[in-house]
Amino acid sequence: MRVSAKSDYALRALIEITQRWVANDPSVVSAEELSRAQGIPHGFLQGILADLRRSGVLVSQRGQSGGWRLAVDPNEISVADVMRAVDGPIVSISGVRPESVAYNERAVVLQRVWIAARASLRDVLEHTTLVDLAKNKLPAGVERRSRDEDAWQARVPGS
Repeated sequence: MRVSAKSDYALRALIEITQRWVANDPSVVSAEELSRAQGIPHGFLQGILADLRRSGVLVSQRGQSGGWRLAVDPNEISVADVMRAVDGPIVSISGVRPESVAYNERAVVLQRVWIAARASLRDVLEHTTLVDLAKNKLPAGVERRSRDEDAWQARVPGS
């Protein structure tokens, strides 16, 4: 799985916004402040914030004291929701969802591999919310996976 810069930046910006929500800070956050806090290129961030607004995750406030705030309770927004909002489906094969890919009888087993991989990703990404990230406290199953020493080991072809 490759995580795009858009998904990474979107989640980093949303952690900043959600931390304010957790602290009961009702103020909006400017794109400039988000950009500075997370080292995200401002122009790129503007497009990401617009994607998140279109998907219903954020709302914007115009004016001198304008900025961005969450449109919904961040307990209801998963990492997967954010990734889908900015990048589309979590798993696709050449732009096609795995259940829609057509293989011949010798390669059809690949479809089941892609479906299983998507299920595994969903198990982590759909069960981790913005509040989990903002509080730096992952769900137990995700935390357990992240503490597995083998998970931290890079793999190269043939190993």
